[in-house]
Amino acid sequence: MLVHGFIGWGPEEMGGYRYWGGFYDLEEYLEKLGFEVYTVSIGPVSSNWERSVELYHQLKGGQVDYGKHHAEHWGVIQKPKEKNYVGLYPLWDENHPVHLVGHSMGGQTIRMLLYQLTNTFNTDSTETVLEENPLLGEIHERWINSITSIATPHNGTTLSDIVTNTFPFLKNSIGLAAVVGTQFYDFDLQHWGFYRKEGESWRKYFRRMRKHPAWGTQNISAWDLSLEGAQQLNTFLRADPNVYYFSYVLSSTHLNPISRRHVPDKGMSVILRIRARRIGKKIVYWDNGTPTDSTWFENDGVVNTISQRGPTTGLNGPDPIVEYKEDEPLIPGQWYTFGPYKMDHWYVVGQGIMSEQERQNLYNLYKEHCKLLRTLPE
Repeated sequence: MLVHGFIGWGPEEMGGYRYWGGFYDLEEYLEKLGFEVYTVSIGPVSSNWERSVELYHQLKGGQVDYGKHHAEHWGVIQKPKEKNYVGLYPLWDENHPVHLVGHSMGGQTIRMLLYQLTNTFNTDSTETVLEENPLLGEIHERWINSITSIATPHNGTTLSDIVTNTFPFLKNSIGLAAVVGTQFYDFDLQHWGFYRKEGESWRKYFRRMRKHPAWGTQNISAWDLSLEGAQQLNTFLRADPNVYYFSYVLSSTHLNPISRRHVPDKGMSVILRIRARRIGKKIVYWDNGTPTDSTWFENDGVVNTISQRGPTTGLNGPDPIVEYKEDEPLIPGQWYTFGPYKMDHWYVVGQGIMSEQERQNLYNLYKEHCKLLRTLPE
């Protein structure tokens, strides 16, 4: 299952310009090799709680239900009628577990889904009445066999105002999509009561969304992607001893020996270079006044490399994280890291201009990982 990140989109959007593959189709490539692959389309700016609820229902099927407590607490529509799905993989259960692969924020989202599957939640703070839906009101052990994160900000990113800074990439992608078809893009915010107006330009749609009061809350992607928001998630999204974990780590900067800051590599996408320089010298202060240090400078243009390895900032301590070694047996419940690979944040999902050889090399990376996942015991 391929799960896109922040500001991502599904295969039916962007005129066929793929999140996973750009002008090509990574899902189709892997299917031709004999792998069963599904691509989801979930809220591109929503919180991880809402994105994972949508992910569950897109795979299993049924009416999206964010939970009575969540809806009342954050003032969203609990069951938006537009979000009712047939299900990409309705067989999904403990006898048919899945492998989830998430890029960027998608890695956080699939960790949240595991948490929701393996816990029950109440309708209010009295802790007496369970939510009346299968995801939040029942426990589902061993539904997920493995979790793979790609360039995921497990510990947050020091990129300030990630929405504004990511806008140029999305704008550029929509321009590319226009070459092959429609420019349609949907923020999937029906649970906010937010819709694109008839005839509304994408720019006005974006600006109107950006001014929504939800951005001032913690029920939003920007909070989950911040250092404090990620720390909050890491405190309760702990590694499950029944699940295999993998993280692909990227770097597209290098140390300038004079300034002692990180600067973009030659091959980094032009639209990421300014952001990479900002991250490469930026010090961010935690709520307790502790600053980040120079180990946070290396980055892929969006996410700090140190943050991609795995969750370490939770108040209950870090998850176990080790480097993957081909000749050693895999143990569930700990993260295996790959890399860092010299790729930027969008190159790793096939975005941007690359030669046929570069694309084949990238796709081979996914092929080999899928072959690895196939060897895992269920």
